[in-house]
Amino acid sequence: MTTFIHDVLKDLQNDNQNISELTFVLPSKRAGLFLKHQLAEVVEQTIFAPEILSIEEFVEDLAQIKSTSNTELLFEFYSIYIQLTKKEQADSFESFSNWGQILLQDFNEIDRYLIPQEKIFNYLSSIQDLNHWSLEEPQTDFIRNYLAFWKKLYGYYNAFSKHLLNKKIGYQGLIYRKAVNNLESYIKNNAKRKHVFLGFNALNTSEETIIQELLKNKLASIYWDVDRVFMDNKKHDAGLFTRQHKNNWPFFKQNPFNWIAENYSKEKNISVFGVPKNIGQAKHIGSILESLQKTNGSLKNTAVVLGDENLLIPVLNSLPLSIDALNVTMGFPLKSIPLTSLFEVLFQSHKTNSSLFYFKDVVKIISHQFIRPLFFIDGVDNAALIIQTIDKNNLVYLNKERLYKIAKSCDTTIDLLFSNWDNAISFALENIFKLILAIKANLDKEKASNLLQLEYVFRFNELFTELKRLNEEHQHIKDIATLFSVYKELLSTETLDFQGEPLQGLQIMGMLESRVLDFETVIIASVNEGILPAGKSNNSFIPFDVKLENKLPTFKEKDAVYTYHFYKLLQRAKNIYITYNTEADVLTGGEKSRFITQLELEGIHKINSKIITPQVPQIEKELNVVKKNSDLQQKLIEVAKSGFSPSSLTNYIRNPIDFYYQKVLKIREHNDVEETVAANTLGTVVHNTLEDFYKPFVGKFLTIEAVKKLKLGIEKRVTYHFKNEYKEGDITKGKNLIIYEIAKRYVNNFLDLEIKALKAGDQIKIIAIEADNDIEIKIPELNYPVRLKGKVDRVDECNGIIRIIDYKTGKVEQNQVEIAYWEDLTTDYKKYSKSFQVLTYAYMMNQSGAINLPIEAGIISFKNLNKGFLKFAKKESVSSRSKDALITIDTLACFEAELKNLIIEICNPEIDFTEKEV
Repeated sequence: MTTFIHDVLKDLQNDNQNISELTFVLPSKRAGLFLKHQLAEVVEQTIFAPEILSIEEFVEDLAQIKSTSNTELLFEFYSIYIQLTKKEQADSFESFSNWGQILLQDFNEIDRYLIPQEKIFNYLSSIQDLNHWSLEEPQTDFIRNYLAFWKKLYGYYNAFSKHLLNKKIGYQGLIYRKAVNNLESYIKNNAKRKHVFLGFNALNTSEETIIQELLKNKLASIYWDVDRVFMDNKKHDAGLFTRQHKNNWPFFKQNPFNWIAENYSKEKNISVFGVPKNIGQAKHIGSILESLQKTNGSLKNTAVVLGDENLLIPVLNSLPLSIDALNVTMGFPLKSIPLTSLFEVLFQSHKTNSSLFYFKDVVKIISHQFIRPLFFIDGVDNAALIIQTIDKNNLVYLNKERLYKIAKSCDTTIDLLFSNWDNAISFALENIFKLILAIKANLDKEKASNLLQLEYVFRFNELFTELKRLNEEHQHIKDIATLFSVYKELLSTETLDFQGEPLQGLQIMGMLESRVLDFETVIIASVNEGILPAGKSNNSFIPFDVKLENKLPTFKEKDAVYTYHFYKLLQRAKNIYITYNTEADVLTGGEKSRFITQLELEGIHKINSKIITPQVPQIEKELNVVKKNSDLQQKLIEVAKSGFSPSSLTNYIRNPIDFYYQKVLKIREHNDVEETVAANTLGTVVHNTLEDFYKPFVGKFLTIEAVKKLKLGIEKRVTYHFKNEYKEGDITKGKNLIIYEIAKRYVNNFLDLEIKALKAGDQIKIIAIEADNDIEIKIPELNYPVRLKGKVDRVDECNGIIRIIDYKTGKVEQNQVEIAYWEDLTTDYKKYSKSFQVLTYAYMMNQSGAINLPIEAGIISFKNLNKGFLKFAKKESVSSRSKDALITIDTLACFEAELKNLIIEICNPEIDFTEKEV
């Protein structure tokens, strides 16, 4: 396969051109690299290399102006803006940057296409005057300011362009316009300089003017790379621009059009694969490359072209390990490297001028892979200490001083991370630079294994150095929020460049990097509508009809550019693999590109289309089973000797594997910081408050006056217990304040219920509060002692009947403390766990001799207080209305049988701990 560049060089050689004296102008620098490489293959003798320039470099040379970054242009533009705008009407830099970027793009387009500036800006102003929505007279200040903005656009443009020209810098459009202005003198001064333009397609008016003038003065030749199929089909967008140039340029009325090739119609192997998701595409590309390498022995003359840059890392991770030579033209976006997340959370935590830091931000920062090592001093992991203290004390917000106390040896690092930036930009940047140096110093300890991480740190140091320079020069950044905004703007344009063999092995590139280049095998990824082509987008102040009127490019022309690039890749290739995402990812994907449909409808090539589905093995969920070996059996004996609690037994009924983790292995769930008071914390507060209130009444009858007096101490005791349980969490605002008030309301309502019962004539005597029970039960089947233990919230005597009461702050209904069949107690946790618990309390107290039967046992639900005391009851059948609420010796005998069977099952070495399906 011969490439376009090779054919151009051969043609020049056959035309007896002195290649050393030519100036080659190409669409990109990368194309120039390939031209140098092909030059060595075409020219047989030693020569001086010709001058090879990208179009941007050539135009800069012509204009004698250097291009600068978008961010710097924005700073320069704001300087002009505030000079031309009254102080009280001027936007902040952060607000300005939102619309300033769009205006810069419009300035760029207007200049590149040589549109008369004053004319178009006045036209835009007139349109807005006609279109504005307010018909009121006189006009409001808002409308006046709105229309005044449009009238100022030409003034902004004029002052800004003059300012840039004075500094010898500019945006691309301004450089192009200046180059056109300098064209006449350039031609006079370079009368013998011969230019060769090759591989161009869509040209702006400036480029057309420059090239045509050089052609007219016989100082240039131009080579087009377009196929006859595209030229002859007047509706084919791949030839849209080239047809226009051929028909409209005066030069081609008398000179040949070089060239219209006939490569596209040649036989090609085209395969189109629909693959779900981006990762699926990356994996399939890896499979294609592996297959190609096995077949061909190498991947020379093979390119992977990514329509979506987000595929770069998945594709790199999916490459076969056997690939030895690789060149990645695309830069790796700096925003995607791990260090980005650190500065993101740092800026977020410092955006508000506060000395307090949210605990999640603190944990994220100190746990970050680049920061955690800085907290590891003398073998102590101070980051872990901070996290433990946050959890233990329920710290939702922390200040620097509190962090000092926890991690005493990390003052310097804490200062760098958590000193209040106080909207002082210089202080913030100084801290960031010191932090970068601290990270670098740590990485330097094992430099050989941290080279990539050091490269990350170096690139961020460069980025913040640029930020510092821009701000020192212009002083536009006034607060941390604006600094963060500008930082993100810079970050979005920065890349980490790969090192590789630019002319060897597999090539991975974006669509624009493929210009002028030809490959025998091409894999094009993400060929989805909305990606290739990008579709309708109009990030501009210039309306669509005004663009048409002034021959500015619209989305149609932008789509045609991508159509050309797409078909250009196919033109000389023999093996073509196209992948697209079959699944809708947010707003992109799911719909294959019109390019694929067009390929199928053309009928020129046979398209092999397949939908690829990843091989997903069916993984049946295996329930976790723990075998009861001798060691586990010994631990169960120890558990039995120390005592089963009602909650641990119901835990086993719910899921044996949870019982194993919590009771045998002693694994406790991690207690996260409670930003909002948790339900169990609320329950503990209410329980403890009632315990404080009723402890003094043990052995005494309650009176209305005594209970009323208790109500006076509700706020004090609830507050005390909240501080005790919720530690340093804040209960003074938000949801926590509401929960705090609910706790007081629960206690108050309970006391009201007590008063109501006393007024109704009930005689209530408190027998025990938070009664501890610890008994041994005889189980003949087990040859070791078994104990039961647990606390009963309250035992009282109401009108001569002893009641065992369990408090529940959640909602409980009467049917949850009723049973029909005893065996249900140990099989259905959801329905009968409440009944099991109250019966266990009754059983323990009876066995210990603390109470005499018959008794009542049940629950008081604080969310269902109007139902009063919910008594346990035994029914004859599920549907029976007849029920017995008294717990007698027969009741406990039936319960005891179920209880012992349950404990025997837990301790049985033949019955493994088997997870229950949830």
